[in-house]
Amino acid sequence: MDEPLIKVQSSAGEALIAGNAEGLRVLAERLLELAGPGIRSGHHLHLDAGVDLEDGSSSLVLERDDSL
Repeated sequence: MDEPLIKVQSSAGEALIAGNAEGLRVLAERLLELAGPGIRSGHHLHLDAGVDLEDGSSSLVLERDDSL
């Protein structure tokens, strides 16, 4: 299994999230976690460059907002 790799780039109102297959699976798992039962609106996850994301990435916050 490959190392999960995710890179986030943002500019002028547009965000690009790119990843290898394993990185996209990890991102999908985090989104499913936020969508899961028992998770309240406002719960969020921070993904940071050099930790969860590739170096040079923009930080990414995933948040559940049930008012949308």
